[in-house]
Amino acid sequence: MTEHRIGTQEEFDAARAELLAEEKALTRRNDELARKRRELPWVAVEKEYSFETEDGTRSLADLFDGRSQLLVYHFMFGPGYEAGCTVCSSIADTIAPNAVHLAARDVTMLLVSRAPLEKLRAYKERMGWDIDWVSAGGTDFNRDLGFTHTEEELRPFLEGEIPPTVKEMAERSGTDVAGYVTEGPGLSAYALSDGTVYRTYVTTARGLEPAMGFYGLLDRAPRGRNEEGDMQFWLRRHDEYGTS
Repeated sequence: MTEHRIGTQEEFDAARAELLAEEKALTRRNDELARKRRELPWVAVEKEYSFETEDGTRSLADLFDGRSQLLVYHFMFGPGYEAGCTVCSSIADTIAPNAVHLAARDVTMLLVSRAPLEKLRAYKERMGWDIDWVSAGGTDFNRDLGFTHTEEELRPFLEGEIPPTVKEMAERSGTDVAGYVTEGPGLSAYALSDGTVYRTYVTTARGLEPAMGFYGLLDRAPRGRNEEGDMQFWLRRHDEYGTS
């Protein structure tokens, strides 16, 4: 028998009405934050970056592909990885099919990683994604945004007790812990105006959750995310569920 509180339809309706008021307040707060996000000062990107793409070497301005806005997901796939990060893969599952809708609103969406283009191309084919993915392996693009670190910078973490999830994620990407955590995920946004590229927004960590659509849905399921305690990390690449 369930241990959850059981009530009448009237009790549910009353509690749902109270929750709905809070949800609407949160929606208004999110709208306000979105406005403040758009009002951040733009910073001109003065450094020259080059990216290896399916169409050859391209500049940051070239990546806009004729549009005036660019969203870049910094996907954890380091040069030593054999497969893309599992969490980043779940994010790309959300991003990839939405790229066409973003393009309709003058926004180019793409992935960037430091792994060689050949590795990215092969993994993209495995995952079945139809989204541009470029390599920034020869530049400091990710590092300048704080998404790539050296082992020396991470020494205190590496010499401490490594969380089991980090070890698992490193193994699933075909690399060691040091190689795995030198990469970091993130989202950066850019505007192209009068030939100048401006950086307009950067986020990481839980700021990436809007790109993890399954979490928003789990938050509305009866047991929520159900990730508390010592439960084994459940997330897999979409072609790995049901495999041992």
